[in-house]
Amino acid sequence: MAKEDEKKESGDWKEFFWNPRTHELLGRTASSWGLILLFYLVFYTFLAGMFCLTMYVMLLTLDDYKPTWQDRLATPGMMIRPKGEALEIVYNVDKTESWDSYVQALDNFLAPYNNSQQVMNNDACTPDEYFIQDDSGDVRNNPKRACQFNRTVLEDCAGFTDRTYGYQDGKPCVLIKLNRVIGLLPGNNRQSPYVTCGAKRYKEGTDWREDSDSIGEILYFPPNGSFNLMYYPYYGKRAQVNYSQPLVAVKFTNISLNTDVNVECKINSNTIPQPSERDKFAGRVSFKLRINKI
Repeated sequence: MAKEDEKKESGDWKEFFWNPRTHELLGRTASSWGLILLFYLVFYTFLAGMFCLTMYVMLLTLDDYKPTWQDRLATPGMMIRPKGEALEIVYNVDKTESWDSYVQALDNFLAPYNNSQQVMNNDACTPDEYFIQDDSGDVRNNPKRACQFNRTVLEDCAGFTDRTYGYQDGKPCVLIKLNRVIGLLPGNNRQSPYVTCGAKRYKEGTDWREDSDSIGEILYFPPNGSFNLMYYPYYGKRAQVNYSQPLVAVKFTNISLNTDVNVECKINSNTIPQPSERDKFAGRVSFKLRINKI
């Protein structure tokens, strides 16, 4: 009896898969399967068409050279080079291998700023004036030109007179750059934004402290630590292919050795709002500097 039941169930399963009497496959005839496949073909073709049409209409609203919408902070961010791990520059003066990577990073970063490269690719612009390059109606003024930023303006931190950027002598240079923002005009009345650095206030237990006594004298290159107005506005990577981002070099000449020194650099401008205490990265950059020596 059990064998007959198993045989019957096996036959039912085979008949469901293919019924030779009704010519049905999985319970449907060929015409039924054809109508279902045709329905889903038309349905998914319609969905794909709607998706393509939506993407096409959306792309028509985009500009190849400038974002249609710019949702950004009122104060651009800042960054340093070399940045090390977790924005920490830690090395031992007596151990070349501990600071050589910082020197190599600065060499690579400053290579595009060599005078020969800048003269070949960019223009000598008028200082303290915006380099405006507007389009003529619907006719785009592209590619837009860019102003020369020669690394020689970094003087002691250019890597020419001192190939180690001061790291070998315990007087390191740190490069600071302001993040690129399309259309940013960072100063009025021919006053360029400038960088100031100092000891960062930090909390230790319940008390606030800062390393003012340890940071020592700071030199800025260019001497006023400014981002000249001639490098603005920025028109975007695609429109301004050879744009050279301006830099400010900060040199720590007599920082305390064998001590953690927390440094904060910030941008100062008459058009850029002062950095907010709520945002740790807008208009400022903080890093730790420790120089060890036996």
